[in-house]
Amino acid sequence: MYDYWVVTDRTTGRVIAHCGSEGDAIMLFEFNPDKRTYHKQKFILDQVITVTSTTDKQLSGQQGLPAAKEELPPMELQQQVWLPKGQGVPVNAK
Repeated sequence: MYDYWVVTDRTTGRVIAHCGSEGDAIMLFEFNPDKRTYHKQKFILDQVITVTSTTDKQLSGQQGLPAAKEELPPMELQQQVWLPKGQGVPVNAK
């Protein structure tokens, strides 16, 4: 189990920092104690759930459909469909 400290802003709820030690969290809290808070978070790594499935791997809508009859065009035709490279003048953003 790994613990860490979270410093948050009370007014907005925004996370300011994640700290590994309580001393660092207290130091950040003391910069503005009226608007900040800190609390301990626990991170548990050792809980693993294993799920197995034995159903058919096809989607329900794909079952029973006929095979495709259309063939893909040759590679030469596919290259003719591509768009040409841009020939415009680049924009100077300075």
